Amino acid sequence: MKTSKLTLCLLLGFSSAAFAKNDSILARITVYWASGGGGSDADTRAHRCATGARLRSGHCAVDPRRIPFGSRILLPTGETLSAVDTGTAVRTRKAARLSGRNAVERSALVVDRFFETKRQALSWAGSHPTFMPVKVTPPGGRVAEPNVAPENRLRRIKPALVRPS
Repeated sequence: MKTSKLTLCLLLGFSSAAFAKNDSILARITVYWASGGGGSDADTRAHRCATGARLRSGHCAVDPRRIPFGSRILLPTGETLSAVDTGTAVRTRKAARLSGRNAVERSALVVDRFFETKRQALSWAGSHPTFMPVKVTPPGGRVAEPNVAPENRLRRIKPALVRPS
């Protein structure tokens, strides 16, 4: 009897994991800053972005064809970014294509995180991985499935719960 209960629990646990909604996508996280230098242009130095909002910490640039403006991007660190800007390198995924070590990383989306200063940007970039699984919540509030190739989506597997008898 104990064996059948254990088998049933394992089967139910694995079947729910197989059908779990896949809501994480792989993204190459890059940084840019307002204080000049190679990480900014005239609009960025003036704190202007593509949506007309004033750039501030917690904003990021995305490809609006894949992640709509106004979306929230949740990083695995618990930080949330607002998608308010875009740029050519983000739309072409240049950073992912050049720095990816395998096909999945090379096809990842690019999220360019904004910082006020170069020091803040480089400090954050140096202490975090370049590729991260992120969750995207569009302006409507539901977790989105961005227009991403299936091999670029990450699978979340829930562990089976087994209670001792």
